[in-house]
Amino acid sequence: MALPVAFFAVFFAWPVAAIVARGLKVDGAWQWGRMAGVVTQPDIRHVLWFTTWQALASTALTLLLALPAAHVFARFDFPGKQLLRAVVTVPFVLPTVVVGTAFLALVGHNGLLDELWGVRLDTTVWAILLAHVFFNYAVVVRTVGGLWAQLDPRQEQAARMLGASPLRAWRKVTLPALAPAVAAAALMVFLFTFTSFGVVQILGGPTFSTVEVEIYRQTSEVFDLSTAAVLTLVQFVAVGAILAVHAWTVRRRESALRLVDPKVTARRPRGAGQWALLAGVLVTIALLLVLPLAVLVRRSLDAPGLGYYRALTDADGGTFLVAPLHSVWTSLEYAVAATAIAVTVGGLAAAALARRDAGRLVRGFDALLMLPLGVSAVTVGFGFLIALDEPPLDLRQSWILVPLAQALVGAPFVVRTMLPVLRAVDERLREAAAVLGASPWRVWREVDLPLVGRAFLIAAGFAFAVSLGEFGATVFIARPDNPTLPVAVARLLSRPGDLNYGQAMALSTILMVVCAAALLLLERLRTDRTGEF
Repeated sequence: MALPVAFFAVFFAWPVAAIVARGLKVDGAWQWGRMAGVVTQPDIRHVLWFTTWQALASTALTLLLALPAAHVFARFDFPGKQLLRAVVTVPFVLPTVVVGTAFLALVGHNGLLDELWGVRLDTTVWAILLAHVFFNYAVVVRTVGGLWAQLDPRQEQAARMLGASPLRAWRKVTLPALAPAVAAAALMVFLFTFTSFGVVQILGGPTFSTVEVEIYRQTSEVFDLSTAAVLTLVQFVAVGAILAVHAWTVRRRESALRLVDPKVTARRPRGAGQWALLAGVLVTIALLLVLPLAVLVRRSLDAPGLGYYRALTDADGGTFLVAPLHSVWTSLEYAVAATAIAVTVGGLAAAALARRDAGRLVRGFDALLMLPLGVSAVTVGFGFLIALDEPPLDLRQSWILVPLAQALVGAPFVVRTMLPVLRAVDERLREAAAVLGASPWRVWREVDLPLVGRAFLIAAGFAFAVSLGEFGATVFIARPDNPTLPVAVARLLSRPGDLNYGQAMALSTILMVVCAAALLLLERLRTDRTGEF
């Protein structure tokens, strides 16, 4: 635990504490009364209210649209199921900037709906809600569908034989068993939408703002660190409460996981009703998930002769000091470094947490590992600039600053992927190897590593995809001569002109292809023992 604790203390707790202290300390004295003054401001109350209700609405809409798909993937077997599973998961690993850009190409000015019917949704909250459903659809499908596939269908069949209708059998038998997974998925969707930044930044414009967007605005535009610090603390408390409830629901879910082999519960659809359900899910996936990405690709090809892609090779001397295409190689280099850091830190943390003799303090660190996913990435990024600005850790001019911030987001995914597999390793195998004279290092190399090797590769793939798309912290610390792909897309979208817009679409398409390729590789490596996420 030494390295993971040190990593999170130095590169997460310290920067967050530094930015909060900078905002709430005046002449060495804490100004706690400032908090009440900030949260009672009408505009801040409006931001807090919008953040909360849009997260609730996004969560409800996601559950409504994704639960039928969870049933289809859990109970039906049909051609192309594995490919469709990968397609469903692609949006989850896409950067929020790409998601916002895709929906801008669909519902924004000169978007597909505007061209066909003169309809624009980018000035309404519906664009944000639909983009959030697009992004979090896979969370419900994977989390709920993973448990649903392991439920013994004979329990529901027994209720049917005793006279219960299909709806009542599902409500009385299946739904109670699924409740922990549904609650866990709903809490995760609420967490991701409550802290939404890139989607709201692009689609919300000046009309809509979440707490995360407001922190960014107060920090980089208004330069009011006091208000930003108060909002950071408010978000921190809210996220902590959400994660505490999520940890409780996950513990309940884990007690019900080991039921039946998922391979024996799936069968081909039977009857008109099941085929209609499958068709409805396929149509929903096509319209909600595939169409925005297809429109994004089409808009990137509007210029004759791949003009927008060719323009990416030119440095304009304005916003970019290098050609926009250079951000592709920069992002790949940063993502590789961030992945190495994330799998090292996350792998060690997972190994410590998986030990059966781990103390309560070590187990409590498991919940803390999730905090970087919910705490303002904007705060972390700006905190890097404030906290890491003097020896022995003056990293403001160092290239490693960006991979460190990206690794903070990737490490929790490594832990969540590797921990179930490490816990499943039979302790008697380690004990037998030790009795035969193997050192602890050799026990790990000969026993654990062969069993968790595939999970390790999957964890590395997720960390790579997540690092590639990190935006909230990177937007603060990426240097002008080395922008990452998400930062380059955001800068292009902030500039007027069709060429800049087309280049943003082209860069987003490139980023989407790289993330999708990584995900398809993950899907080939995925095993049932490694979990769904």
